[in-house]
Amino acid sequence: MTAVTAAPVVPATKKKRPNYLLSVLAIVVAVVVFVIPFVFILLTAVKTRQEAVELKFSWPRQFRFVQNFIDVIQARDYLLIIAYINSIILTVCSVTIMVVLAAMVAYVLQRRAGKWNGFINFLVLAGLIMPPAVVPTIWVLQKIGLFRTMPGLILVEVAFGLSFSILLFRAFIASIPRELDEAAVIDGAGPLRLFFRVIFPLLRSVLVTVVLVQSVNIFNDFTNPLYFLPGDQNATLQLTIYNFYSQFTTQYNLLFMDILLITIPPLLMFLFFNRQIVAGLTSGAIKG
Repeated sequence: MTAVTAAPVVPATKKKRPNYLLSVLAIVVAVVVFVIPFVFILLTAVKTRQEAVELKFSWPRQFRFVQNFIDVIQARDYLLIIAYINSIILTVCSVTIMVVLAAMVAYVLQRRAGKWNGFINFLVLAGLIMPPAVVPTIWVLQKIGLFRTMPGLILVEVAFGLSFSILLFRAFIASIPRELDEAAVIDGAGPLRLFFRVIFPLLRSVLVTVVLVQSVNIFNDFTNPLYFLPGDQNATLQLTIYNFYSQFTTQYNLLFMDILLITIPPLLMFLFFNRQIVAGLTSGAIKG
């Protein structure tokens, strides 16, 4: 009779217990850093002028949301409405140009290796590392006649956000099989048709991420409009806080109402599209 050897017993792996302490700590930090300041802004924005001057974290004794809202809208010849229009135009135009240009550059860098790729990659990384040169940029815009103009600021926003967008697109394009390019070329597709009809539709997840992240960055930008688009009629939303501060120094209820109206759009974007942003940031790393 042949001896029967027993199979080795594999010890059962222990499941890792979730670290509830770390989760609670993260929630507490998020509440302290984000929720409490927002609640303070909201409470101060609906107070009367006398209550708001105290700057206390307290429930308002009298709500004046509607009146404060009307006063802020009408202040300085409806400056907030003008700023909303300027910010929307700036954000939409900048993000549209940035997305198309960054996707095309990323596709060329990823698919077509050349002797200039190393130098171009260096320029892309330099755009992330090196701080923007304000004075030379103003000098260039003055020479080409775009200083104090919306097109000039749009070009500045595109230039400053292009490097980050290229890196995101390139990481995702690396996960797309090259066989798709070859099949499209065999079918007679040219370079532009290959990119916009085959590759670009596949970039949907990372495209949503780039659009949302860059939209919030440009919408909340303060320094670039301050330097490159001065003037009350050219004001963007973040500049209204700077402009309103001198007028509402003792009217904190109106100042915080302005801050509240500026904060709501980016906050809603992150709340509704949080999953898409995370998915786009991790998709290239997971597939690549």
